[in-house]
Amino acid sequence: MREAIFQTRITDLLGIRHPILCGGMGPRVSDARYVAAVVNAGGMGFIVAAGHESRDAFVDQLRLCRKLTGGKPFGVNFYVSRRPGSVEALLALIPLLAEHGVNCVETAGANPEDLIQPLRDAGIRIIHKAPGVRYALTAQRMGVDAVIVVGYECGGHPGTKLIGSMVQAAHAPQAIDIPVVIAGGIGTGRQLAAALAMGADAILMGTRMLVAEELWIHPDHKARLAAADGTESVIIKTLLRDHHRVLDNPGARAVLALEAEGITEYEAYSDLISGAHTYAGYRSGNIEKGTYDWGQSAIFAGETMPVAAIFDELLDDAVAATDRMRELCAWM
Repeated sequence: MREAIFQTRITDLLGIRHPILCGGMGPRVSDARYVAAVVNAGGMGFIVAAGHESRDAFVDQLRLCRKLTGGKPFGVNFYVSRRPGSVEALLALIPLLAEHGVNCVETAGANPEDLIQPLRDAGIRIIHKAPGVRYALTAQRMGVDAVIVVGYECGGHPGTKLIGSMVQAAHAPQAIDIPVVIAGGIGTGRQLAAALAMGADAILMGTRMLVAEELWIHPDHKARLAAADGTESVIIKTLLRDHHRVLDNPGARAVLALEAEGITEYEAYSDLISGAHTYAGYRSGNIEKGTYDWGQSAIFAGETMPVAAIFDELLDDAVAATDRMRELCAWM
């Protein structure tokens, strides 16, 4: 077990050893085994609440994670959709979280305001993920405990303003009073050290962790990531104002073709971006159909290895970076 090296407001808030969070990576991707591996390595992970076949299937994931972590707290991802009934469905899950040892929720997507007090009443911390400082400030006013500010480089949803992580990392801690987590294109310890140096309290990774040994996705997809140079992604759904950075595959190119025709009706895209296709592709390794989150940090993915080994590599790199800064300080 790697001992704590950095202590921040996030490590204190969540009771974790390392200021490293691993975000929810789409329906059923971040499952109990992967999240437990993250927690046991000293970070915080989030089981994605969306996409389970039934309420019981979701509960099974919560129970398994609690068992694998030995009762240590873990997180759940709540994606707030703009579709009618989304908030109500998430509210109905909150008693299950409290019952099964969940101590924090990563909210993302639409406005989380209606979830904040019910989560607080259940004793659950709220960390809202936002694609920019202006949105994070709104979440702060709503009463969340911490924010994740996501840069343009991220896999998934970078927002419509497309501001890079380097800018966000310097701006967010200056503008925001509550703990700040920086995400988007992050996959090295050097970036962790830099984010902490700029005032952030932690980093969050997604794409970098897709090669984790504990993740169930097909070995061919992990091998694809391990060979990546970070240039393989495109941003789709811009006409829908739902910018989404994904792997440049036939599914993504079909979406871009519709956008080139100026089509703005969601129904025209629904099958192409169906989560069912994506889940099947993760299972089979055949990624012809579906869209797959793919951040620019794919260049750092490297080989498949256990989560704990990935964390060790990051922490060693972060220590080396801080040592280098000491060496560069002429006054020391």
